[in-house]
This record gives sequence, structure tokens and C-alpha cells, in this order.
Amino acid sequence: MDNIHSSAIISKKAYLGKDVKIGPNVIIGDNVKIGDGTIIGANVVIDGITTIGEKCKIFTGAVIGNEPQDLKYKGEETETIVGNNTIIREYVTINRGTSYSNKTVVGANCLLMTNVHVAHDCVVGNNVILANLVTLAGHVEVEDYAIIGGLVPVHQFVKVGRNSIIGGGARVPQDIPPYVKCADSPAKLYGLNTVGLERHNFSSQSVLDLKKAYKIIFRGKMLFTEAIKAVEDLNLQSKEVEIFIDFIKNSKRGVPRG
Repeated sequence: MDNIHSSAIISKKAYLGKDVKIGPNVIIGDNVKIGDGTIIGANVVIDGITTIGEKCKIFTGAVIGNEPQDLKYKGEETETIVGNNTIIREYVTINRGTSYSNKTVVGANCLLMTNVHVAHDCVVGNNVILANLVTLAGHVEVEDYAIIGGLVPVHQFVKVGRNSIIGGGARVPQDIPPYVKCADSPAKLYGLNTVGLERHNFSSQSVLDLKKAYKIIFRGKMLFTEAIKAVEDLNLQSKEVEIFIDFIKNSKRGVPRG
């Protein structure tokens, strides 16, 4: 009890792991589980069927697991899940899922900066960074190691590929392929995220193959279908090229040109 402020309101039905620290005026609902070593700052609200992982840090005023901002939501029991070692900064909001997928997920080792909003049924992967005031609309998927700069709105059902980076202030109405960098409103592609690839120890051969694929698909004049076929005919061996092509082929909202 020494780790729990006297003003906190915690349901007797909630589960708190070992060494959890809870600050002033925190409210924790019936169906909440908090993992070992997590620190929760002042005025945080955690509600609904919500699981917070181990060694997370949740800062002042965050609201996690509240009802989604979706008029189709009729009170069905849905979940919110946050992975281990994730940092949730001031006034972040993460809404629970709807009957569409029954859950909203934020992965492990993520950083959600101040005033980020993660809407219903989003899936945020591991090691993702969402800078200040990023707004993910419903059903958005952000893959592992993606970085989204500040003040970026992401449209419903958009998918952001792994190891991509989106510049601050971009507007994202279409899918963003893995391994690229993009900016502007609406978002346009500006080549590969070479700095990010180097930082994550991608092989020089993988980067070279990705550059070949990117040039054919996004710098040429062929239709996407023709360009993808041309890349496939090269028989490049890097698995990253396969991931890159599969993402573009399976895109539901389409991908922007450079």
C-alpha cells in the first residue's frame, strides 16, 4: 500500500501486480489488470476490460480503455491491451475495441507521446513511436518499428508498414509501405528510410535490393501491377523485398506515389 496514493480509487476486483506504483487521483476499474513494476501517474483513468503489461510508465491524465467514439458501439464487452515496457505520456487516450475486432492493441516497447489518440480496433505493433498529437482513427494498423511524427492524422483502416517513418504534419489517407519515408499533406513517398534501416542493422544487400524495388515501382512510369511483376522477375533474394511487394499488392486503401 505504500506504493498507492491514498486518493486513488481502485476497484477491489482489479488486479495489481508486484511493485506497481499508483499516483494521486487515479481511477482503476473492475476489469483492469496491471503488470508487475508498472508506474501510473496522477489523474490517470484505466477502465473497461484492460490489460497493462509489466514495467510500463503511464503519465498524468492518460485515459485508457474507455468507450470508443463510434456510434455503432452498443456497450459490448471488448478489450484494451498494452504490452510490456511501453511508455504512455501525458493525456494519451486509448479507446477499447468494438465488435469489429473486439480489441484495441498497443504492443511492447512503444512510446506514445503527449496527446496521442489511439481509436477503437487499432493494432499498434512493437517498438513503435507515435509523437505528440498523432491521431489514429479506428481500425488503423501500425507495424513494428514504425515512427509517426507529430500532428499526424491517420485515416480509418490505413496500414502503416514496418520500419517506415512519417514526417510531422503529414496527412495519411492511404497505406504507407514498409521501409519508406514520407511527408506532406496528403502524404507522399520520399524514398527509403535508409537511416532507420541502418540503425536496425539491415544488411547492405537488403538495402540495395529494396532500393532496386523502390525505384522500379515508385520512380518508373509503369502501372503498379506491371512494376511489381518487373521486380518479381528480378528474383531478388532479400526477404524484405518480398515483404515490401506483398504489402503493396495487398493494400486495401492504395499507396501514395512519390
